[in-house]
Amino acid sequence: MQALVISSVGSTAFQTMEKLEPGPSEVLLDVGCVGLCGSDLNTFRGMNPLAGLPRIPGHEIGGTVVQCGADVPQEFAPGSKAIVVPYTACGKCASCRGGRVNACRYNETLGVQRDGGMADQIVVPYDKLILNDKLSMAELALIEPLSVGFHAVSRGSVASEDTVLVLGAGMIGIGAVLGAIARGARVIVAEVSEVKHDTLRRLGAETVINPMTEDLQARIDVLTEGEGVDVVIEAVGIPETFRNAIDLVCFSGRVVYVGYAKSEVSYNTSLFNLKELDIMGSRNATRADFEDVMNYVEANRNLAELLISRTLPWNEAAEAFPYWEANRQHTFKIMIDMQGRTND
Repeated sequence: MQALVISSVGSTAFQTMEKLEPGPSEVLLDVGCVGLCGSDLNTFRGMNPLAGLPRIPGHEIGGTVVQCGADVPQEFAPGSKAIVVPYTACGKCASCRGGRVNACRYNETLGVQRDGGMADQIVVPYDKLILNDKLSMAELALIEPLSVGFHAVSRGSVASEDTVLVLGAGMIGIGAVLGAIARGARVIVAEVSEVKHDTLRRLGAETVINPMTEDLQARIDVLTEGEGVDVVIEAVGIPETFRNAIDLVCFSGRVVYVGYAKSEVSYNTSLFNLKELDIMGSRNATRADFEDVMNYVEANRNLAELLISRTLPWNEAAEAFPYWEANRQHTFKIMIDMQGRTND
C-alpha cells in the first residue's frame, strides 16, 4: 500500500505501508478521492500544533467499501460508496455525555492527530461511514468541509428571516454560506480575494465585500439600515475578524466563531453586555450536518465544478501543497483523484 506522508516541515514523500486488514467492526475502504484542508496545509507548513510529524494527511474522504469485518452490518456491502466521518468520540467526557460528540474533549481527527486518508486504502469503524451511491467521489470528498460550515449555521440558529454575514470564504466559510442559503437567509460575505467574488455570487451570496478595499462597517450599515446583521459567522481566525464579528452584529444578535485564532484576541467587552449577544464556538460537524450537506449537494450538482479549483492525480499528489502555497488567493479546494492510481 502507498501513502503520501508529510515527513517533515515542507516535505512530502510516498511511502510503502503494510497491507491493512479490518477488525471485527471495521471496514476496509478503497480511497477514491481526498480533499486537502487548511489543517493539512498548516501541518505541511509546520503551523498545526495538533499534528505531529510524520503524518499521513487527509480527512475529506470519499471511497468504496472493499472488505468488512465479521460484525459489520450487511448494508456495508463491498462496492458501496461512502463518506468518512473523520472524528473520534470517547463517549465519556461532558460533551459526549451531553450528546455533542462532535466536540469531544479527546477527539482525534484523521490526518491531524491520527494518520489520514491520503493512501490507497484506509480502515475505519463502520459507524464512521455514511453510505451514498448517488454522488461522485469528488462530491463525496466535499461533504466533510461543507458540513463544518453547515454546523456553524446550526449553532447560530439561522432562520429564513435572518441576514447573515460570513467572514471569510475558504471552504468552511463556503459551507456556512450554503448552509445559510439552504435555510432561506439573506447572505453577505466578506472575502479579501477578488478572484473568488464571482463564484460566491453564483453560489447565492447576495453581496460580496472586499474588506481590504471597502469600509466593511459602512457597507453593513447601508445594507442593514444601521441595524447590523442578525448573525455573524467568523471563518477566518484572526483577531481583527474576531472583533469585527462583535462590532457588525445587531443588538441581541448571534456570533459564531468557527475560525481558530492563532493569537490572543483583545475585546471591548461592553458590547457583549450592551448588545446582549449570544456568542458561540463551533467545532467539527454532526452526522445530521453531513446528511444535510449530502441532500444539498444532491440537489445542486454544479457545486463540485464551482468549488474544486484543481484536481491532481495520485501520482502527482506531492505537488499539491506547494501549488496551494503559491495559489492561495485563487484556490477553493484541491482534490487528489486516487482512482487512476500509478503508485501501486
